[in-house]
Amino acid sequence: MKAVRATGSKIETALAKALYARGHRYRKNDKTVYGKPDLTFKKLKIAVFVDSEFWHGKDWQTRKFDHKSNISFWHKKIERNIERDKEVNKQLLKERWIILRFWGADIQKNLETCITKVERKINGAKRKNKH
Repeated sequence: MKAVRATGSKIETALAKALYARGHRYRKNDKTVYGKPDLTFKKLKIAVFVDSEFWHGKDWQTRKFDHKSNISFWHKKIERNIERDKEVNKQLLKERWIILRFWGADIQKNLETCITKVERKINGAKRKNKH
């Protein structure tokens, strides 16, 4: 468990570096934004989260039976993470943020697709701000 990082994971870094290489500037883990998104485009109000499948409970209803030891601890922990993600989304939407959430595997397998999604939101927000 020591090896698990809260920030700066390989998948998060891969997305961040690719966006930076394309000229996009962002803040990493901005504490001033609710939920501390992994990447924040503050002027455009875009929050990007990079969620690992294990910690954020991808396919939780089928995967929750994969845990073989300390089951109640893991169920409580991951279900709370899922609930927290919903709370963060709700609050950010109330504050009129655009939210993008990517699973780690999606970034690893389809980095280009993820970048395209972020760039579309950036371009859309820039057009909206001009008017």
